[in-house]
Amino acid sequence: MVKLNKIYTRTGDKGDTMLGNGERRSKDDLRVETYGTVDELNATIGMARLHASGTMDAMLAMIQNELFDLGAELATPQSGEPLGFEPLKVVDSQVDRLEAEIDRMNEKLEPLKSFVLPAGSPVATHLHLARTVARRAERLMVSLARKEPVADTAIRYMNRLSDHLFVCSRIANDEGRGDVLWVPGGSR
Repeated sequence: MVKLNKIYTRTGDKGDTMLGNGERRSKDDLRVETYGTVDELNATIGMARLHASGTMDAMLAMIQNELFDLGAELATPQSGEPLGFEPLKVVDSQVDRLEAEIDRMNEKLEPLKSFVLPAGSPVATHLHLARTVARRAERLMVSLARKEPVADTAIRYMNRLSDHLFVCSRIANDEGRGDVLWVPGGSR
């Protein structure tokens, strides 16, 4: 269980931070940037939840918890050394659940005939923003994986999550009827 008695420690005042395995890294290290972007995504989903309700809010709440797990996974590099605790990891069943939710929501939607602009209802607009942050987090995870081990499941989870957020945005736009579609060259 997490217990935080003191919010500031002063240990990062010189520009470094401690990872989950006790290693210290610069705050601009790619690993720190990656899990920081996952944290930003979580906050962005929190903004979407201000406008969500029912099943959508429940799905987003579960995703927020999973993103904390993912952040913990990314903050604890795989070194092969014993940690003294069982590190959190995103698992295949979470990816499977996202896929099942995408499929269930997508059944209610008409196929797209154009790209969707990030607009529409407040919740849909926030979900589009979250989707773009998820894509950035995924790009950072892929870059990190070229330098250090990152679990394939974690990258797959982030890839599915951006798709999930896109489909959620369409559901939030009156099941796609309120989508704002791109009109190529429409302002010429």
